Amino acid sequence: MATLEKVQAQIAKLRAQAEALAAKQSSGVIAKIRDIMEKHGLTTADIDAHIGGSKRRGRKPGVKAIAKTSASAAKYRDPKSGATWTGHGRAPAWIAGAKDRSRYLVEGNAVALVPATTKSEKAGNYVRGPQAPKYRDPKTGATWSGRGPAPAWLAGAKDRTKFLIAGATESATGSKPATAKKVSTPAKKTAAKKAAAKSAVARKSAVKKAATQKAVMHKAAKRVIAKKRAVTADTGGAVSAVASEIAGETSAS
Repeated sequence: MATLEKVQAQIAKLRAQAEALAAKQSSGVIAKIRDIMEKHGLTTADIDAHIGGSKRRGRKPGVKAIAKTSASAAKYRDPKSGATWTGHGRAPAWIAGAKDRSRYLVEGNAVALVPATTKSEKAGNYVRGPQAPKYRDPKTGATWSGRGPAPAWLAGAKDRTKFLIAGATESATGSKPATAKKVSTPAKKTAAKKAAAKSAVARKSAVKKAATQKAVMHKAAKRVIAKKRAVTADTGGAVSAVASEIAGETSAS
């Protein structure tokens, strides 16, 4: 009965065979293209200029549109077959299983790979191009950079740490966003306390203003009542005086 390990081994073997066939075919096609370019004295710049000019002029009716491809210079070269790879897309078989890809670098491309790695480590953004392998199958030696679908020998693993390559633990684990949340929590609490203190001060000032206005109104009411009583007393005295004068005049007559 076939086990999971046997099936995975068969898949890895078939995949290696497929990559070898693809690399063999691609190397033959590349060799033909190189011969044609050397025969006619063409360079990649001429091809780029031709593609750019056709895009500006537009294509004639009935002519199929050329698929948009990234005309990148070759970054890796196989010293045995002379096959090259730009570093984009799926790695060919002659470099896919290599532990150190720097020995396949074309002269002048060694420095170009350093900024990309630094950017991915600091900013955490997705960077195109070849990435260093993070996982390795101890049985077949196959590697995986951690991007895209996981290979069969790693997809069913419960603990992937045992497949990690030495030195790739930190980059695979990643930074935890919990620290940023903990840092921002005290700031939120401080802002809430300040807002509560401001609202309490505003309430106290409103209460004081209301009490002051009430006291002023109470004093004004007392003054009005006192004035009314004074006016009433003066009016009563005048009436008594008039009544006594009238009574005196009546008795004299």
